[in-house]
Amino acid sequence: MEKHKEKELLKRIARLVKQNKELHEKVRLLAESNDRLTEQVEKYERRLAGMKERPADGEDAGDNTRVLKFKMATVLFADIQGFGKITEQMDTQSMMDNLDDLFFQFDSIVKNFNLQKIKTIGDSYMCAGGVPSKNSTNPIDVVMAALEMNRYLAEIKERSDKNRVWDIRIGVHTGPVTAIAGGKRKISWELKGDTVNISSRLSNSCDIDKINISANTYELVKEFFSCDYNGKIPVKYLGDLEMFYVKGIIPGISEGGLGLEPNKRFDTKFKLVQFVDLQEIILDKLEKELPGYLYYHNVKHTIDVVTEAELIGWAEGVSEEEVLLLKTAALFHDSGHTIGYDRHEELGCDLAREYLPDYGFSGGQIEKVCDLIMATQMPPEPKNLLEKIMCDSDLDYLGRSDFIPVSNTLYKELREQNKIGSLNDWNMLQVKFISGHQYFTETARNLREVNKQKQIERIRSLIDE
Repeated sequence: MEKHKEKELLKRIARLVKQNKELHEKVRLLAESNDRLTEQVEKYERRLAGMKERPADGEDAGDNTRVLKFKMATVLFADIQGFGKITEQMDTQSMMDNLDDLFFQFDSIVKNFNLQKIKTIGDSYMCAGGVPSKNSTNPIDVVMAALEMNRYLAEIKERSDKNRVWDIRIGVHTGPVTAIAGGKRKISWELKGDTVNISSRLSNSCDIDKINISANTYELVKEFFSCDYNGKIPVKYLGDLEMFYVKGIIPGISEGGLGLEPNKRFDTKFKLVQFVDLQEIILDKLEKELPGYLYYHNVKHTIDVVTEAELIGWAEGVSEEEVLLLKTAALFHDSGHTIGYDRHEELGCDLAREYLPDYGFSGGQIEKVCDLIMATQMPPEPKNLLEKIMCDSDLDYLGRSDFIPVSNTLYKELREQNKIGSLNDWNMLQVKFISGHQYFTETARNLREVNKQKQIERIRSLIDE
């Protein structure tokens, strides 16, 4: 009875994963369509603006201004306070030099977390994540930067006279922005939109030396940071906006309990979020560079293997880091086909070694990913649990209800390269291969083995003796 319940649960998980994948694909297609329409609208708006604002004779028309729209950026607005105390003790120039030193340190923090400084005036400081290069981790990056800014000011307070202390109130909000890039030699960025205004409102509603984030940002970072509810503020046209104070990194993923220093588990969770960006880049590369005759080893197959690697990995009880390695290997396992058909596993490893250092993977992690990629070579001979999961994910289609149409795409792919004879020859080869194949993990056996045996009978019925 327990075995039956377990099988039913696994089937439900598989169905939910499939439905989730289909919804993600629909959202992606709608987003692409929306992007194309937005680009067209912006193009016409720029043309219209150019017609309305023609430069006078002798005036420079090429100001290199660019207008970009981002669906998800995180804006940090810091309100610097302390002028009242400082001006009693120093002249205006010394005061400004002191503020410049503070902003210099903030610039260093912003750069360290791959954020973009935004043009500001006076004693405020603004930066943003996800601009000008979009990414999925920008809410986490910005909150980490905010914690680092607060820590730096706390260190100043410990070293300085109380009358020479800057105070800070930080507001953070995640949402869509319009970014305007100007300048010829050195590009400066300006942000427009409700997201900027809300982050400013959040800083105004914040206590001294606190980090006040919106509910939008909170939902995106709550697995990384411990937060306290901070009530609501009214926002025009948006109603009441919930706020949260960030206390620090959650115990268990930071050094020494609740703190500011992320540990290895934080890094793994961060990479699992960042995987979305890596996946988008590699899938885009596959769409553009895979040869047209790859009817089976295409983008869909890669997505299927990534999905199954995660599903089987969690079901088999592997760690978060191991799930990350499995998904990454699945993403790259057929990427070598962009270079060549034969030895594509080795070529995929070369690409993994090229891309993964930019995403913070250690040398040891990269080699483990490459070992998993190489485990998909035929015939499969996995040496450990992760390699077994990888092999089962790669050949998951053998036990799926759509096996025959998927199998036919592989036949078509091989036929165009003169690597196989007739369809009848292919079906006989398939029966031989599937009859000798075994799933290595208990999860895959529970999900696919029964259906795989049915596929053998279906193929046998198609063979002309």
